[in-house]
Amino acid sequence: MKISAALACVLLFATICAAQDSSESTADQDSGQSVAAAAAQSRDRLEEAKKADIRHLLEITGAANLATQTMDDMEKNMRPMIAGALPPGEYRDKLVDLFFEKFRTKRNPEHLMDIIVPIYAKYYSDDDIKELIAMYQTPVGRKMLSVLPQIAAESQAAGKAWGEQIGRESMLEVLNEHPDLQTALQNAANAQNATNAQNPPSNTRQ
Repeated sequence: MKISAALACVLLFATICAAQDSSESTADQDSGQSVAAAAAQSRDRLEEAKKADIRHLLEITGAANLATQTMDDMEKNMRPMIAGALPPGEYRDKLVDLFFEKFRTKRNPEHLMDIIVPIYAKYYSDDDIKELIAMYQTPVGRKMLSVLPQIAAESQAAGKAWGEQIGRESMLEVLNEHPDLQTALQNAANAQNATNAQNPPSNTRQ
């Protein structure tokens, strides 16, 4: 009888210990999951804060306005290219106008910011972004932003003129170094002029 009672006590003790171990294990798992969830939430908060800082930086630098200006310039360059790629006809001007009207309705600067923010986040830390914001809020930073459009436009014009100049110089030097090519070019130009004289362009609108 005493043996049975002792055995019962041992079994009861073992059951209690097992229950405690199970409870501790479950508690450890719950604790681990809570820590992981808290860490994930912290990362999410940091990521959102970084994205907000990047958007603030883009607002300070006027990235949206610059993007719109760039698209306007791109439209000026694209319009003759698209028109020239289409078959001649009275329809062409209307088609090109409608195309650019539709294009402008889709170029939402906010959508562009959604695309740009992850790119900034890839290459800059949040501390980098904060330092850039601080820099652009200094007097020299604000001045740089105010004159940047003019610098970009004048630099583009200067680069275009320089490219045209070295292009002319290169062509003249090649023709001087290769008289046979210069003669062939002159003959081709004469033939083209003769063809144009025989078939004058029509005055009717295409």
